Amino acid sequence: MFCKILLVFCLSFSCYISDANAGSSECLPRRTKYGLVCVCTATHCDYLENPQPNDNEVVVVSSSKEGLRFAVSNLRFGENSTITKSNPLGSSAEEKEEFKNAAVIVDSGQTFAQLLLNTTKILTSRLTSNGPLELQVDRSVEYQKITGFGGAVTGTVSYLLELLDQQLQDHIFKSYYHKDGLGFNLLRTPIGGCDFDMAPWAYNEEPRDDPKLSNFTKLDPHDELKVAHLKRLKSVSNLDDLKIMAAAWSPPPWMKSNGVWSGFGVLKTEYYQAWADYHLRFIELMDAKNMPIWAISTGNEPLNGIAFFFFVHFMSLGWIPKNQAIWLNDFLGPTIRNSKYKDVLIFGNDDQRFSFPTWFNRMNSTRPGVLNYLDGFAVHWYWDEVFAPSLMDLTLKQMPDKLLLNTESCIGDKPWQTHGPELGSWERGEQYAVDFLHNLKHSYNGWIDWNIILDEQGGPSYVNNTVDSPVIVNATNRAEIYKQPSFYAMGHFSKFVPEGSVRIEAQLLSLSVETVAFKRPDGRIAVVLLNSENNPVDVLLNDKDRGEVLISIPANSWHTILYT
Repeated sequence: MFCKILLVFCLSFSCYISDANAGSSECLPRRTKYGLVCVCTATHCDYLENPQPNDNEVVVVSSSKEGLRFAVSNLRFGENSTITKSNPLGSSAEEKEEFKNAAVIVDSGQTFAQLLLNTTKILTSRLTSNGPLELQVDRSVEYQKITGFGGAVTGTVSYLLELLDQQLQDHIFKSYYHKDGLGFNLLRTPIGGCDFDMAPWAYNEEPRDDPKLSNFTKLDPHDELKVAHLKRLKSVSNLDDLKIMAAAWSPPPWMKSNGVWSGFGVLKTEYYQAWADYHLRFIELMDAKNMPIWAISTGNEPLNGIAFFFFVHFMSLGWIPKNQAIWLNDFLGPTIRNSKYKDVLIFGNDDQRFSFPTWFNRMNSTRPGVLNYLDGFAVHWYWDEVFAPSLMDLTLKQMPDKLLLNTESCIGDKPWQTHGPELGSWERGEQYAVDFLHNLKHSYNGWIDWNIILDEQGGPSYVNNTVDSPVIVNATNRAEIYKQPSFYAMGHFSKFVPEGSVRIEAQLLSLSVETVAFKRPDGRIAVVLLNSENNPVDVLLNDKDRGEVLISIPANSWHTILYT
């Protein structure tokens, strides 16, 4: 049955505030020179209760460059209905106030309506002479299963959390991990220090030359603080199953060939077993704190200590495939698999696409069968715009039984980019949304972002390795956090595509409007649409089991469509 529904987005949000018994909460918007952020304080933060469409209902959750943030519209299959909204009270052209990153101070007296698209503009320009784009959804064709989505808690994150009162901390945790937030279930954390810490550190720095790790008998205060934060995160987010992935940046310098934290340095062969024991010891100590480790990797970005040491000045450990194969096959793999924690997953590589699949082929040629110790592949996104996802297709074709996770992503790392936040940048949010969609269409099982929060400068980092984050903390007034477009970009996937969802067939012939679709464990369908056009677009969604619905979406917008 054909059902033509013109979707022009509602003014109000269906959002959920931090008190589970309270009413809805809207985004508190502020304009910056880059775009729009949503402001959270101790007493107010925007949430969206998970839509649960039934029968012929269609729920569309939308975000747009002009100001929508998880805006909800309720439609139905099989009815000729129209949903409209009132005219906005102003336009974005009226907003001239700039947002200075250093202090994050702007006029907060603007209304959300001022940030929305002009309704007349949508109605007059939405139709094209070529008719609507046709989106075909076929739930009978299934692909990979989704493991989940998450972010990282580093030393920097813990440091910033400690600057905030408990209510604001809770908003950060709930915004990411509660079902009324982004619904994250994965979390990455370093074993020891990383570049986002106040200083480099590792377990058992002293005594030196100590393969028995005699001083590694309890968690470091750095990790005691992280554990306290993770316990609070799980509590306020009502999250029982937090999948924690741990990765090491560097061992104590005495284990390394160069004797220092960074630079060209590899693991001394006499400490191969000690380095494997180091990982197991961390797993044991975290488990003793009721924070079981779900997965580890073979080490963060192994090429940093081999090929890129001129540019990378933070903690690193260099590997080549041959040596890592020996360590994994003869030391780390047996150490984990013959322990109480034999079910902890091991992910390989934890580096960029350009090393796939060659890295693993060379490992296997050194130690045939070594890849049996790996449950999955960890990949970072930093050169995705250069190296095509076909590299990952080839990797999974050769080794189809492995999980594939993106385990680190942020913007601002390149020399030509702003090194730090561009508060409110839609363009950066769109980079996230597009990469999420492309990776998921190429069989990724999930995505873990980098730091869940950073300050106004994109740190702190002991090497001033400042970058951007989906949530920025005002470390000046310590009373506000700012949700960026990249936060909502992630949420259009993570919130509506829970663990256990399966990607299904979705085809749309368009260069600027892209889509991916999933069948969720509850049987509902989630379709994500990205419109990178500067003009509104009509999309005719045709589900073979449900029928058709025509949806008009505004320029530069993201949408998640839910139905049974």
